[in-house]
Amino acid sequence: MHEADTRTDRPGGDGGPARGQSHVVVIGGGIAGLAAAHRLLADGVRVTLLEAGARLGGKLYAGELAGVPVDLGAESVLARRPEAVALARAVGLGEALQAPATATAHLWTRGALRPMPRGHVMGVPGDLAPLAASGVLSPAGLARIEAERTLAPTEIGEDVAVGEYVAARLGHEVVDRLVEPLLGGVYAGNAYRISMRAAVPQLFEAARTHASLADGVRELQRRAAGQPQAAGPVFAGIDGGIGRLPLAVAEACRAAGARILTRTPVREILRTDSGWRIAAGAGAGAIEADGVVLAVPAGPAAGLLDALAPAAAAELRAVEYASMALVTMAFRRSDLPDSVTGGGASGFLVPPVDGRTIKASTFSSNKWAWAGADPELFLLRTSVGRYADEADLEREDGELVDVSLADLGQAVGLSARPLASTVTRWDGGLPQYPVGHLARVARIRAAVAALPGLAVCGALYDGVGIPACVSSAGKAADAVLAATGTPGTDH
Repeated sequence: MHEADTRTDRPGGDGGPARGQSHVVVIGGGIAGLAAAHRLLADGVRVTLLEAGARLGGKLYAGELAGVPVDLGAESVLARRPEAVALARAVGLGEALQAPATATAHLWTRGALRPMPRGHVMGVPGDLAPLAASGVLSPAGLARIEAERTLAPTEIGEDVAVGEYVAARLGHEVVDRLVEPLLGGVYAGNAYRISMRAAVPQLFEAARTHASLADGVRELQRRAAGQPQAAGPVFAGIDGGIGRLPLAVAEACRAAGARILTRTPVREILRTDSGWRIAAGAGAGAIEADGVVLAVPAGPAAGLLDALAPAAAAELRAVEYASMALVTMAFRRSDLPDSVTGGGASGFLVPPVDGRTIKASTFSSNKWAWAGADPELFLLRTSVGRYADEADLEREDGELVDVSLADLGQAVGLSARPLASTVTRWDGGLPQYPVGHLARVARIRAAVAALPGLAVCGALYDGVGIPACVSSAGKAADAVLAATGTPGTDH
């Protein structure tokens, strides 16, 4: 990836459509925008992709520490969903897909590192035996779960917060020590605000159709046990880091003729008699297009839609985001305790109720083969910050390293200083999915649909995971293809 390549114009680089070929501008160079561009190119559309920042990939960010490849953003994909895996294979990374070397996770809670209990759906237990054995809940917390059988059904309505509903049925301990850290690992959010319908739809359906939530979870587990197991791991990474994926998609797009410009912010989108005009900075000027895919976060999207779709812009401005930081550290393996390097643990989650600074730690050199290839080095990372709990992000990078080390010392007995460290800050990085989020998304899409040839995609619409972003990109590409009269292929 050479920056000069991203500024190189292709034939027809003045932005005018080639004869007989539709031209679509994709705004945003994260994985959603890149996936949309890839899909459009496969259908014979000419594509210009504009990214305001200096690099492509968004929250997927490949880096290096102490000579070892690391992910400085997202580190894995849900492999049981096909979209991201299919995209990786399409851009030549099929052989690089790898399952985690270990998936043994723990919870640091109630003063000890405890095994993550099995038999739950996003922290909501169906089987009390492994939960009781783990020590995650107190005897009173376990008794509260058992008491659900005496409760009358709880009205769920059109949507409900995960934490609110689960606490009403099974008690606050289940939410605080199981649901919160698991959901927080996905959304960096607060379980008492997150929409069950949007974030855990299978749990929402179980709650709607069962008087007892525990019975609903057990029914989900029975159904899952009766299904033939999908081949391969639940999660997957890429040799060298998942951050390689957007770079490979970008290279595939260039090879197919796409014009990709970084450091090129879009100032305005205008409707014209023949389609669209995009006013871009950095010398790109006015670009004429038949369609536009808007693959940027809510704030920039709202700014570009103010005049075109004010109702959509207003809804987008109401979307909230969480900020967080990742602290990645490299150690001499010999300096670390066996609680880190031995036993094959992938790391641990930290319930916010325990009052620690870090929210999770990943033992990268245990979890990913490429991160553990150097026998002398060991990489791990911690995460700090979540929605409405971002005061620690005001600390300097060195302070975040120090507080991470202090928590790791208490959790696993780590006392060494790292050989190298880096802090990656994701300010406003994760959209929040509060109660009513799906209805908001529907209103945004309805307002945008009134402008044929314009579509939106990204993490705020259909899920924050990589497969969901790729799926969202596919929907946006299909909508633009239909509006521009370009026949799509069966993907």
